[in-house]
Amino acid sequence: MKILVASHTYIVDLNRDKFRELAQLAPDIEVTVVVPERWQPGGVQKKTIVSEPLDEGNFHIVPVPNFSQNQQGLLTFKWGIVSLLRRFKPDIIHVEQGAKGLAYAQLITLNKLLGLKAKNTFFTWWNIPYTLKWPVSWLEAYNLGNTHGAIPGNKDGADILRDRGYKGPIEILPQLGVNETLFRPQEQTELRAKYGIAADEFTIGFIGRFVEEKGLLTLARALEGMADRRWKCVLLGRGPLREQLETWVADRGWRDRVLFVESVPHDEVYRYINLLDTMVLPSETTYKLKTLSSVGWKEQFGHVLIEAMACKVPLVGSDSGEIPYVIDEAGLTFPEGDADKLRQCLLRYLDDPDFARERAELGYTRAMEKYTNRAIAQQQLDFYRQVLAA
Repeated sequence: MKILVASHTYIVDLNRDKFRELAQLAPDIEVTVVVPERWQPGGVQKKTIVSEPLDEGNFHIVPVPNFSQNQQGLLTFKWGIVSLLRRFKPDIIHVEQGAKGLAYAQLITLNKLLGLKAKNTFFTWWNIPYTLKWPVSWLEAYNLGNTHGAIPGNKDGADILRDRGYKGPIEILPQLGVNETLFRPQEQTELRAKYGIAADEFTIGFIGRFVEEKGLLTLARALEGMADRRWKCVLLGRGPLREQLETWVADRGWRDRVLFVESVPHDEVYRYINLLDTMVLPSETTYKLKTLSSVGWKEQFGHVLIEAMACKVPLVGSDSGEIPYVIDEAGLTFPEGDADKLRQCLLRYLDDPDFARERAELGYTRAMEKYTNRAIAQQQLDFYRQVLAA
């Protein structure tokens, strides 16, 4: 089976592990991942990434010159994609740019024009209902009408695809798994000493963007009601709320209790997760955010949750989007925006360490069975086989 994947996501090497694993699952599998030659990720990364080719036997990374260097919905590839398709002759073309992506329409069209007869599949995170105007409505209809299999990253995404008229096979899977050799329980004595975290201090952590929709202001209100307890809070990330949060910390004299950590490389995040007694993801649904074709945002998955599970850290999450389905029995959930309920969850762990350890063990088992890169790769391969057999 020859699988061609196209996505800007795989300009980052750590993100490639799922397809590396998939390429090892059977001797007849070959995976070629097409990435944009130049890409500007934005957010915490300001520089343009220039992709390099990679050849690992039956797993390949092929940079192709591209149009649009920072808008994933507008990403398309230049002439080099044609010669690659002719040479590789894939059985599966899998594009991870969403149902409305121009790159997906481009690959569908080239599949037809070149007579490849490959099956078209795509991945999407989108999990909020939307309406479209022409020509985006036509673009989506064209893509869905030529799709042989869809992989939404969450349950709501699957429901939306059905509402949009897609009737083909669906498999709900996250885009990326967790690297269990990196994200695992391990003591961080030096890092604890660096940040002055004592062994008896209950350590609460948040990792992500400092924006309102991530629920940081709700977390702040929850912590205000715990001022008499012994805890520290690690906030790892950056974003527009940083200044407001720093003012909140200073007003309460909590500079030694709330620790700000500037964004660190993803392959070092495990060190900070292993400082924690609980990981909190208090995301909140919003309709303030707008894109070219949709309005709103709610938590699409929460990748940091499965990384914390793999490190045996118990979870607290809001009920926004996919969070309750990811956590399941591996932690506690609360109504989004409810600081009192969030505080109750934190105190439950603080006051009952045995309960916290039990949730952590359940989370670890869940991560190893369901969310490693190999586990996701096997499920994705099974889906491809289903699509090819249809």
